[in-house]
Amino acid sequence: MDGGSAAQYNPRTVEEVFRDFKGRRAAMIKALTADVEDFYQQCDPEKENLCLYGFPNEHWEVNLPAEEVPPELPEPALGINFARDGMQEKDWLSLVAVHSDAWLLAVAFYFGARFGFDKIQRKRLFGMINDLPSVYEIVSSRNKVRSTETNHSNSKSKSNSGMRLSESQAKLQKVQPKEEDDELNEEEDDEHGDTLCGACGDNYASDEFWICCDICETWFHGKCVKITPAKAEHIKQYKCPTCTSKKSRPS
Repeated sequence: MDGGSAAQYNPRTVEEVFRDFKGRRAAMIKALTADVEDFYQQCDPEKENLCLYGFPNEHWEVNLPAEEVPPELPEPALGINFARDGMQEKDWLSLVAVHSDAWLLAVAFYFGARFGFDKIQRKRLFGMINDLPSVYEIVSSRNKVRSTETNHSNSKSKSNSGMRLSESQAKLQKVQPKEEDDELNEEEDDEHGDTLCGACGDNYASDEFWICCDICETWFHGKCVKITPAKAEHIKQYKCPTCTSKKSRPS
């Protein structure tokens, strides 16, 4: 297992441990969102006990647990593959996400204990971690978005969703009466309030431009993926950076 051994990789400061946490977290999110089909197939219930590992380089891996006892690092939840076919897919992914959050915290505070972080350092580390949405929050938010889009397939077009507006629509919004404009914003906030940006993890806000990936159906702030409303009007099919890089990698 590359990148998983404490003997090979020892973050010693709060900043280094947090950077390690973010890399592993990004890997987990990728497995449970952008790479979910591949992840689902690898978690075959016919195989032995499997674990989902995330590495600091943002790569993930489904593999057998470590053979040594005790292991170099805390181990993820064992046997995630056995529950795969006994639950609805979204519920199973949410369960794996919860266990992933627990494992990420365990690894971060393992490093903190190993290198003698004091009370102030542990508090600072937890504060930095707690400022990020959990893996579970991102996965469950994506499931809600996908469910909403399935139930409202005739309103799937991003140009009509209130997130991806043409320049002319944006101008029309600006000249609407204030009361009507406030009502529209409240409706948008209610509909998309639980949506999280796939890049930064922040919640949706009606005064920001958002765009949805047509491949993985994840929403992003336009500024996070460097897409403007004008540029979006000329994109027939938008692919987020993760989906773009995934397709460009050799099989």
